[in-house]
Amino acid sequence: MGAEGVIPVPDPSQAPADPGAAVDERRLEELITEAQIVLPVDLSALANRCASALGLNTALIYLVDLQQWLLVPLDESLEPVPVDASEAGWAYRTVSPRVMDNGDGMVVWLPLVDGVERLGVLAVQTATLDGSRMRRSRMLADLLAMVVTSKRTYSDWIVARTRTATMQLPAEMLRAFLPPRTIGSKQCVSTAVLEPAYDVGGDAFDHAVVKHVLHTMILDAMGHDLSSGLTTSVAMAGARNARRSGADLPDLVGNVDRALAQWLPDHFSTGVVCRLDASTGELRWINCGHPPPLLIRAERVLDGALDSPPQPPIGLHLELASATRQVHETKLEPGDRVLLYTDGVVEARDGNGVEFGLARFTDFIIRASAEGQRPAEVLRLLIHAILDYQHNDLRDDATILLFEWHPQPP
Repeated sequence: MGAEGVIPVPDPSQAPADPGAAVDERRLEELITEAQIVLPVDLSALANRCASALGLNTALIYLVDLQQWLLVPLDESLEPVPVDASEAGWAYRTVSPRVMDNGDGMVVWLPLVDGVERLGVLAVQTATLDGSRMRRSRMLADLLAMVVTSKRTYSDWIVARTRTATMQLPAEMLRAFLPPRTIGSKQCVSTAVLEPAYDVGGDAFDHAVVKHVLHTMILDAMGHDLSSGLTTSVAMAGARNARRSGADLPDLVGNVDRALAQWLPDHFSTGVVCRLDASTGELRWINCGHPPPLLIRAERVLDGALDSPPQPPIGLHLELASATRQVHETKLEPGDRVLLYTDGVVEARDGNGVEFGLARFTDFIIRASAEGQRPAEVLRLLIHAILDYQHNDLRDDATILLFEWHPQPP
C-alpha cells in the first residue's frame, strides 16, 4: 500500500453521523457469532466480511513476530512489513492510529491490543474516512484483537506464522510456560523481553495480576541446555502453584525450593520474586542469589535502593540454610519503575570484548523513558540494541522485566 501522505486522524466524537455508510447489523451479528468458531487460518476472510458489514472496504490483520522486528500478515499472499520503518510499525510502536492516503482511498493502521499487550496492527481500507468510519474501524480492531487472543492460545498456525526461524527444543519447552510479554492495568504495567528468541536456555520471566497485586519473577537457571530449561519450567510451575493457592512470598519461594530439591536435586536457579500492592505501592521481594533489582525514580537510578544481603539460589536453600527466606520491603512512589534483569544483559560483549555494562543498560532505559516511550517499547528497543551490540550472537540468555506503578486518584 503505497502512501502519498499522512493526514490527521478524524475525531469520532466531533463527527456528524454518516447516513450513507449503513451498517448491516444482522450480518455483523452473524459474523461476531462466526468469530467464536472460525479457524485461525480463515481469520483474514472473516476480517474482510466484518469490514464490509461495517461499511468499510477491507481489513488486513498483521501480527508482530516473536522478536518484534516485523509485522506479519495473516494473509499468506502478502509480505511482512518492518516495525521500525513503516506506517504500520508507527501504529504498533506508539499504539496510535495512522491514516494514509494511498490514491485509491484511505488506509487506517490501527494497533491490535489485548489489554496492554501489543499484538500487531489492523489495516483498514475505505473509500472515504470520517468520524463514523473511524469509530467503526476502532471497533473492528478491538473485536479482532479479542478473536486473535482467543485463537492463538491453541493455534500452531498463528504461532508458526509469527516465527522467522526454527525453534530449538529447549526454547520450545520454555516458551510454553511464558506468559504474555505485557500485562497490567491502569495502576501498574509489567513488560518483559527474552533473547535469544529461538535458542533460549535457562532464563525466564513470569508476571500475573491477582486482584490489586502484581506478581513478577525473573529466573536464570544453571546451564544452557534442555535440563536448564526444565529447571526453569519446574520453578515457574512451583511458583504459580503456590501463588494460585494464596501463598505469601516466603511460602512461594519455599515451594519452588522443595520442588527442585525433589525433582531436580542437582539443579538450581537464581532469581528475584516480587509482589507489588498496586493500591498502596508497597513492594516486597526476595532475592535468591541474583543481581539486585534496580529502582528508577524521576529519570534516575537510585543506587542500592533495592540491594539486599545475599541468599542461596532457588533449589539450594534447603541444603545451605534452614531459616525462612528473608523478605525485603519498600514503598514505591507514583511513577517508579523497577527493573529486573539477568547477567546476560550487562555481560553482552562487542567484537573487542567490551561489555554492554550496567551503566549503558540503565542509561538506555532512562533516555527512552524520558522520550515518552511506553515500557514495552523501551524494552523492545533495548533488547534490539543489545543484540546489535553483540552482532546478533548472544553468548548467554538476556532477559529484562520492567514494571511501573501509577496509582489512580480515588
